Amino acid sequence: MPKMKSVKGAVKRFKVKKSGKIKRGTAYRSHILTKVDGKHHRQMRSPKHVDPVDAKNIKEMIVG
Repeated sequence: MPKMKSVKGAVKRFKVKKSGKIKRGTAYRSHILTKVDGKHHRQMRSPKHVDPVDAKNIKEMIVG
């Protein structure tokens, strides 16, 4: 049987932390941020984690 391949798009977007949680980026951070108020801009800077419901599927994509 062939090896299971990981989904390269998922590997680039997610990181598994030591605790087992999956770290993810924040959406809407690329450009035209002058319209975003300062509070929301600061909140987007902080690390986010994937919801536990989605974590199982993402781990399967990363490990392959």
